[in-house]
Amino acid sequence: MSSYSLGIDIGTTAVKAILLSEDRIVYQTSAAHHLLSERHGWAEEDAGEWWGNAVKVVRETLAAVPDARDGIRAIGVSGMVPAIVVLDERGEPLRNSIQQNDARATEQIERLKRELDQERLFAATGGFTNQQHVLPRLLWLREHEPRLWPRISAVLGSYDYINYKLTGTLALEINWAVESGMFDIRKREWIGEQLKLLGLPESAFPPVKESAERIGVVSEEAAAMTGLRPGTPVIAGSADHIASTLAAGILEQGELLIKFGGAGDILYCMNEIRPAPELFFDYHVYPGKYLLNGCMASSGSLVKWYSNELLQDDSPDLFARLDRDAERVPPGSDGLIILPYFLGEKTPIFDPEARGVLFGLSLAHKREHLFRAILESVIYGFRHHIEVIHGLGYEPQRILATNGGAKSKFWCQIAADVLNAEIRSYPSHPGSALGVAFLAGKSEGVYGSWEQIRDFLVDYRDFKPDPSRAAVYDKAYAIYRKLYAQLKPLFAEVGAMYGDSADRQEEQPL
Repeated sequence: MSSYSLGIDIGTTAVKAILLSEDRIVYQTSAAHHLLSERHGWAEEDAGEWWGNAVKVVRETLAAVPDARDGIRAIGVSGMVPAIVVLDERGEPLRNSIQQNDARATEQIERLKRELDQERLFAATGGFTNQQHVLPRLLWLREHEPRLWPRISAVLGSYDYINYKLTGTLALEINWAVESGMFDIRKREWIGEQLKLLGLPESAFPPVKESAERIGVVSEEAAAMTGLRPGTPVIAGSADHIASTLAAGILEQGELLIKFGGAGDILYCMNEIRPAPELFFDYHVYPGKYLLNGCMASSGSLVKWYSNELLQDDSPDLFARLDRDAERVPPGSDGLIILPYFLGEKTPIFDPEARGVLFGLSLAHKREHLFRAILESVIYGFRHHIEVIHGLGYEPQRILATNGGAKSKFWCQIAADVLNAEIRSYPSHPGSALGVAFLAGKSEGVYGSWEQIRDFLVDYRDFKPDPSRAAVYDKAYAIYRKLYAQLKPLFAEVGAMYGDSADRQEEQPL
């Protein structure tokens, strides 16, 4: 009988499942769910819908591969981090999850910036108080939903909740704790001062487990619902972006991943715990390695904005046509430069008031100029992150690209030229579900070495920079950087004029 590993990913808009054998992807499927936003800036999801979709994709997988039920050696779950799921004493969600991109806790964030010594916080947690941290969102819950607060028995992340439904075991994977802003990344323990400020006992936060650590086995109840074999091992799993890093084969210092999703992620692998103020920090699932993590609020979502709002075209060949037309525009888009801050910006500037800017427009510009300038602006943002990494004394040796934008040869070539570096893209990369499935299999002996993840990466393209185009982009990028510095004071004025920027839309995945 074949040996398999199963990966489940809880994404922003869908739950995905992937089944791996020892040397290939056997089956993959997905089921869509809803992002809920009752008010501007809110981002919630129904954890029950996640579980329902997880059951659905697992049952579909087992039906498609008849020997999988008995052949699955281990299960891993990945998901958005740090989403917040609060459970009552019966283990039932008390409300919808509050997602990592939820922006309701602005008042709590500003208060914490005043009340907490930010330098001490950075030294302990690897970050300053920000929108992604768990503490301000939990404080919002305490202050705005006081009847719910005393009923909280446990706080979990997205994939931790699915693990709980599979096994009946409460556990937190380590990177949920690391990104919570309440966890000492060197001592690997909760920070008592913050728990006291929050007013929840440490017991509300389940034991923190390493990503590949077995937390339990599939229960009889979960087996009856999913069709899985009772007793199948389940590991702690992984944050989705870190599972994607493993899935791209990034294992050594100097390797860097660019993810062209709805948002843009940049992940750099290193050998030491060395956070940077401009970036997020994570533990790699590969032992002894760590990740600097950059997240641009907008990337592929700018392409969607262009196609939906300006073109109102959703034809299947749209993006191929857009690429073809924009290729006729010279590098630098004839002086049109865009700041891609259409949703504000996370790293490396942490400026929620920043706005998108079209600079240098003339009557000679056509829509293909605008499209090319959008693509270039995203890569300028990636370059900004890489310069931060350079500033720490690190030199990316190998750059890989995945997710939606990696399907575009044109966009990947722009990336090679703007970054003046060789890039390998994986146009059909299955993402974090592959990474967490491999992690589960590695934990239970399906795979003998970490390097075997690269056996699944057979579809790739290589891009080399063109020196003449790179020289043009050097000049355009210098203007790009000056633009933000010059306009930053005006962004705050625009925000004051229009309140909380109610005209902004939630980001959508590419």
